[in-house]
Amino acid sequence: GGVIFARLYYVIFNWNYYSRHLLEIFMTWRGGLSIHGVIIGSILIIYFYTKHHKISLLKYTDLFAYGMIFAQAIGRWGNFFNSEAFGSPTNLPWKLYIPPANRPLEYINFEYFHPTFLYESLWNITVFIILITVVRKNFKDKTGSITCFYFILYSFGRFIIEGLRIDNIYVIFGLPIAQFISIIMFSVGVIGLYLVLKRK
Repeated sequence: GGVIFARLYYVIFNWNYYSRHLLEIFMTWRGGLSIHGVIIGSILIIYFYTKHHKISLLKYTDLFAYGMIFAQAIGRWGNFFNSEAFGSPTNLPWKLYIPPANRPLEYINFEYFHPTFLYESLWNITVFIILITVVRKNFKDKTGSITCFYFILYSFGRFIIEGLRIDNIYVIFGLPIAQFISIIMFSVGVIGLYLVLKRK
């Protein structure tokens, strides 16, 4: 279910292209899966599942957060193999070579770019470690705290890293869609954490 939402999210925000290449909507092996789409889709599925079975939503989203952030750390390496989702040109020692066929036309003369997939993968691993150590230890009696910290920490890193990307097409209020969604997720996490900690 999460994969379907990941593709749907990506297609919606790149509809100008896919409206003219409808068959490519189903060609997921070419890339084009949105992590934000996975998160939104998975939480919707968990919501309806827990509502149907009358069980705690936050307990399940807490478990989901552990697995999700770890899967994101691994999944980002798909961007490396597809030579996609890279950042602006750079000459840093850890620069990433991008083949000409995968470079935007305005950057065709540049060879090396920021490996933003690596930055996010490392950040996601860091978040995972924080969740299973610091947060789980200090907030073990606060159901929902893992979910909230996941939203806060992941969105914080994603917002910063997204600023290095050069493949942002859809913009809302002057921000790339991923940064805009990150602000929403961060805000939801902060408000949710306040409510979780306030609850006795």
